[in-house]
Amino acid sequence: MTLFHLLNRGVDKRKIFLDDKDRFRFIHDLFEFNNTAPANPNVRRFNVGHPMSNIEIHRAGTGKRKLLVRIHAFCLMQNHYHMLVSPILEDGIPRFMKKLNMGYAKYFNERYKRTGALWQGKYKSVPIETDRHFLHIPYYIHFNPLDLSFPEWRDREVKNKKKALEYLKTYRWSSHLDYLGIKNFPSITQREFLLDLFEGEKGYAESLNETLEGFSAEEVEGKTLE
Repeated sequence: MTLFHLLNRGVDKRKIFLDDKDRFRFIHDLFEFNNTAPANPNVRRFNVGHPMSNIEIHRAGTGKRKLLVRIHAFCLMQNHYHMLVSPILEDGIPRFMKKLNMGYAKYFNERYKRTGALWQGKYKSVPIETDRHFLHIPYYIHFNPLDLSFPEWRDREVKNKKKALEYLKTYRWSSHLDYLGIKNFPSITQREFLLDLFEGEKGYAESLNETLEGFSAEEVEGKTLE
């Protein structure tokens, strides 16, 4: 299995998620566009207040989905996103990303009555080629929200790790909660591969404190948007 870190951000580093409706929309699109079939026009509009723990119920009259990629992990930030994926079809990643980025940009421009490019360019796709990169990347993606309240995590200088990890539990716009066994957006990700590596949800939870303490941002340096 070949893994890729996919990421993109708004043009001129602009915010691409302005409120929860935008974030829910992108989450919805992660599900809807990860399918070989075209987007179904009969899909019901989702309710912003819905927990979306079983997003399939929002689909009307659709058959079984055939995935383009496995989404192993993801995180949405204010002006960018991260995903860890592996292709199922040979052209699965470009097909999925074309639908995702174009679909969300269309929604965003219509909602905010704007024109022009939303993204800074084509998404960045970084193959995971070393064991160290592989071991760091799921945590890197899930630790990204710490930039909002604990930016020192990148330099291994978080003094209150318990408080930082509790903060991550309050941030629902990633796959972190589902890896902890807290149902959030379980339909979006295919978690079996990484959970086997972590030795289950309990093993993932137990690894977080030690990983945060010794996390090396250098392992992904040069392979991100920064």
